[in-house]
Parts: sequence; structure tokens; C-alpha cells
Amino acid sequence: MCGIVGYIGHRQAGPILIKGLQKLEYRGYDSAGVAVHDGSAIQIRKKKGRVLEMASLYKSNPVSGTAGIGHTRWATHGETNDQNSHPHVGGNDDVVIVHNGVIENYTSLRKQLQGLGYVFRTTTDTESVAHLLSHHLEEQIKFGSDPEELATYIKAVEITLTKLKGTYGLVVMFRDLPDVMIAARLGSPLVIGVGKGEHFIASDATPLAGYTDEVIYLSDHEMAVITRDEIEIFHRDEGQQKLSIQTLDQVSVDAELGDYKHYMLKEIFEQPQSLENAMRGRLDEDEATAKFGGLNLSAQQLRKIDRVVLTACGTSWHSGLVGEYLLEEFARIPTEVEYASELRYRNPPISNSTMIFAITQSGETADTLAAMRECKRKGHPTLAICNVVGSTIAREADGGIYLHAGQEVGVASTKAFTSQVMVLIQLALFLGRMRHLSYPAGRRIIDAMHKIPDQVRKCLECNEQVKDIAMKYCNFNNFLYLGRLYNFPGALEGALKLKEISYIHAEGYPAAEMKHGPIALVDEATPSVFVVPRGQIYPKVMSNLEEVKARKGPVIAIACEGDDKIADIADDVIYVPDVDDFLQPLVTAIPLQLLSYHIAVLRGCNVDRPRNLAKSVTVE
Repeated sequence: MCGIVGYIGHRQAGPILIKGLQKLEYRGYDSAGVAVHDGSAIQIRKKKGRVLEMASLYKSNPVSGTAGIGHTRWATHGETNDQNSHPHVGGNDDVVIVHNGVIENYTSLRKQLQGLGYVFRTTTDTESVAHLLSHHLEEQIKFGSDPEELATYIKAVEITLTKLKGTYGLVVMFRDLPDVMIAARLGSPLVIGVGKGEHFIASDATPLAGYTDEVIYLSDHEMAVITRDEIEIFHRDEGQQKLSIQTLDQVSVDAELGDYKHYMLKEIFEQPQSLENAMRGRLDEDEATAKFGGLNLSAQQLRKIDRVVLTACGTSWHSGLVGEYLLEEFARIPTEVEYASELRYRNPPISNSTMIFAITQSGETADTLAAMRECKRKGHPTLAICNVVGSTIAREADGGIYLHAGQEVGVASTKAFTSQVMVLIQLALFLGRMRHLSYPAGRRIIDAMHKIPDQVRKCLECNEQVKDIAMKYCNFNNFLYLGRLYNFPGALEGALKLKEISYIHAEGYPAAEMKHGPIALVDEATPSVFVVPRGQIYPKVMSNLEEVKARKGPVIAIACEGDDKIADIADDVIYVPDVDDFLQPLVTAIPLQLLSYHIAVLRGCNVDRPRNLAKSVTVE
């Protein structure tokens, strides 16, 4: 959600900014822009739409300069148009900024600044920051500060930041100070790339790959003053900070589509490998358990845990629901799954023996980060399950587990979901073996897990069949997704995928809940997708399926190989390997993801970048 890139050095800034924004396209956005200092003024090129359209505008009217900032905007305040696109200008064009986050008091700031004579050209919250900064810069100069001294500009930024309520990742350029950029962070990530005679800044490390392997992650309430030769960092309360330079590793390079039409399809087909990566080095055959190097809790501390809270948003919340079943079945630990957006504002009773896990792909999700911080503030051990190394949640958690799924470009999460489930299976095994789970049971679980990558490869063979089924149902506008036990979260995730990328209304329910209201929706124009592999309550789910068929509802079934009975009832059947109940979400996820993908393609939707959505949701 929104991307920032900046450069100051000895090269032409424009091409670097555009390339960086292209690497950030996976985050989701609706407009793009760059600002380059040409030595006397800051020239801006921005446009609604894709980075490619803005790049064409820039190519037709380039700017020569070695310092600049760029931005991809995901609209929060003001409609999507050229004018509201970033970068934004303050005052008499003396300040230019890009901004991620939300300024909550922008309305009152806007009124104050309009009263002082500032003219607003946009309906964004960010323009208020630009004008406010210009105002405080003018005030500093008016009261005697030297307009050629860097300290004057630093002071103006510091005063401006004290007036802002909300979240921000800000990068600022000044017309009269061409060789300096100032960046500040509160709640929205920024990372500085350290070079030789040049420096970079971005909202995540992806655009920095290929330019530098040394980075500095800004923390909340920190401000960075960046020139081509120097970086200084100041904390609001603690003053100047020692630079903490880290090595950049596991940052995605350019993701190549290869023979795939879309990143989402590529990432669906990468799941056998990502599942292997999630298990690599973590399964202890001799002890029939899993092992993790980053939990940072002793065995004694872990044995004292009598409750687990999993907190997440979206797809990660669905993997958390699977985790609830796993932890309660294997480890016998009471587990709750909380929407992070709700947990951050609730005040639930959490004992000292409760462990909190934040689950996130990006490691930057604002609600999940806020919920985790709230739990940490109250002294609870707070761990993370995360994919992105160096992300804010990964750095601030007391410990955690990386997914090692690799870069996920498609906005609709696929391989991150199955990797999260795989990590949660291992976590449940680990905690279970510390309690009552027997050695033979642990070995059976491990043996079953080892088979999963190949079983998922087999699932992927259904691609052409699913494509044919999608052609049959792509023009329907309402779907129901139904499953029970481990397959209920899978049904929720399947419905979410269809909503996200095809814009079709879809709802997920426990199959038995149909009788308690939703069955009123069943008709010939509402297909039901039943996730019904073999298991302990297979007959019960079949009964629910019969109820839908009795009301002339079309049925697509996800079933186990060899299940001939269901073929006589369902309209269409997609078969998956017969696996243990706790592994079923991993194999059934594949046809559900493929069904959503092919329906979206047939409807002409932008599969990788669906409307209104962003990969990393860094605002509330």
C-alpha cells in the first residue's frame, strides 16, 4: 500500500526512481509520480494509473538531476486523479514531499493553513503536511535562522512532526537545499540504502536490491538527514543515533514471470517449493518434533504457556483459524484467533502465561503491528510468523518464525497462506511434543508432512480441469463456500480469493450452518463450493451438500481421489490427494486458488493488482 523510493548521489535520479517504483508495484496503487531536483527547482511528473503511464510521461519530458523522490499512491483521502497523486508541493513550491500513512488531523491543519493564506490544490491529507512544513520553514527564516543552513530545515521538519497526528513515512526535498533529503517515520516503514557517494530510501527493501546490500531501518520517531556522502539519524527523544547498518539478505530480486501469464498463477505453482522451504531444517526426526531457532523463549517458559492468542488480518487470519484447530488438537492449548484490527482496541484479559503470535506476510500490516505493540506494552511475550526479513513486525517481535516463502507479488496471497499453515503445523507439533503428544504420533505427523510437497504438485495437475469449470461458472455473481472443521477456514479463504480478484460476492460458512439462515440464498444462480475431503464428519458434510442440491443449487466439490459417491451428486468435482485431516487445508487450497484465478481472468480482471486492494496494508 503506497510505495516510496528516493535517491541522492551521482547518477541520474529519474530512471532509478522509475525502476524502483516498478519494483514496488506489487504493493497496490492507483497513481504514480516522481520529483527530481534539476539544480534550481524541483520538477514533478505524476499521473493517474500505472507506473508505465507515468514513465511514458517522464520519457517525453525528462528531468536532469541527481536527487529525487518517487511514490505510488493507494488513495485514502481524495479521489484517484492526476492532481491528488504524489509528490505534493508546499508553500511557494519550496517543499516537495511523498507520504505513506494517514494524517488524522489533516482537516484542522487544512483550515488553519487556509486561514494563513495557503492555497490547496488537492483533497489529500498529505498536502496539509507540505504546506505546514513550508509554513514552519518560513517562520524559522523570519525569526533569524539562516536559509542556507541545514539546521534551519531540520528544525522546521521537527516542529512540523510535532503537529501531526496519525501515521507517516515521509521523505522531503527542498527547492533551496538541493543536496539534502529528510525522511521521518511513525508507523509507516522506511529503509535507507547505504551506498558509496550515493544513498537510497524506500518504503521496503525491494527497490534497493541490485544497488546496495547495506541498509538502515528507520524506527518510529526517527528522522534521517541524507546527503550523497552522509546519513545522520535523530530520535525525537534521544537525539542523534549511532547508525545501525545491516546486511540486506533474502530481498527479492526482479520476479520474473517466465512462462506464466500472471504472478498469482506463478505463485500458486511455487507452493511445493515454498512448503519445502517452510519445513527445511525444522523437522527433528530423532525427537519426533519440530525446532525453531528464533522463538527466544526457554523450554521452561514454553511449558508454562496455558493459552495462545493468534492475531492477524485477512488471509493470515484464516491461517490462524487453522492454527487454532492444530494447537488445540496437538498441544491441547486453548487458542483464540483475533482480528488484529479489533484486538488493538479491545482490552481482553490476557494472563502472564498467554503467548501472542502475530501472523503476517508483509510484516508491515498496520493493524497487526498495532495489536502486537499493545500486547508487548502490557508485558506479554509476543512472537511473529512472518515472511519478510527485516520488516517492522519481524524486528519488533520478541521472537518468531520466518516463512521463507520468497517474494509474493500478487496482491491476493497464495503461497504465503499455505506456508503459514505449514509453520503452524510445525508449531503445534513442537508445543505438543513438549506436553502430551507421543513419540509415535509425532513421527506420523512428520512422515505425513514430508509427503505434502509432492501431493501439492499432484494437486496442480487439476489446472486445466479447473479452467474448464471456471468457464462454466464465470458469469455467476454469487457463490457460497462451505466446509467443516479444518476445511471451514479453507472455505473462508476460498471465498476471500474469489472476492479479491474477480469482484464476485462470495461467502464462506461452516457447512452445517447452512440450515441456520444462509440456505435461503441457495438457488439455481448461486453455486456452492463444497470442501469435502474424507474425514471424521464426511457423512455430515455430504448431508449438507444434499440439502443444497435438493434446492437446485449448483455444486462444485473439492473431494478426495477415489470418491465416486460425490461424483453422482455434485455438478463438478475436483479431486485432491487423500491426506490427514490436519493437512487438508494445504491440498484443498490449490483448486480453490486456481478456481478464483481462472474466473477472474475470464472476467477480464487485473489478477495481480485487483482494484482497491494493496499488498501491504500500512494504514488503518
